[in-house]
Amino acid sequence: MAGFFADAVMIVHFAFLVFLVLGGFLAWRWPRVLIAHLAAAVWGIGIVVFEWLCPLTYVENWFRQAAGQSELSAGFIDTYVTGVIYPGDRITEVRLVVATIVAVSWIGLAVLWRRSRRTPSAPVSR
Repeated sequence: MAGFFADAVMIVHFAFLVFLVLGGFLAWRWPRVLIAHLAAAVWGIGIVVFEWLCPLTYVENWFRQAAGQSELSAGFIDTYVTGVIYPGDRITEVRLVVATIVAVSWIGLAVLWRRSRRTPSAPVSR
């Protein structure tokens, strides 16, 4: 059962990465998502810049150990993403692309908010 939970944490980890990259676009439709996306972005920056440890990696390793499996030899991204989804020697470019996607989503959200504030409300019909 612990192996199942280790795999579940891995899936949650991938979902977090997708949310980190694309979550700002969800805020275009559901603005309250922005708060969670800001938190995810801050966490992502902390992991990249300050080398914070990710609690999801810790939890996955705990379940792997409980299942008798070997722990991840490196972090989640180094194990499952770098060299698998993109070439390992392109990490700087990938980080710039991710940052650009997030910035575009936030700029687009700001434009949408600004337009919605300038749009006059329709008169109430009786």
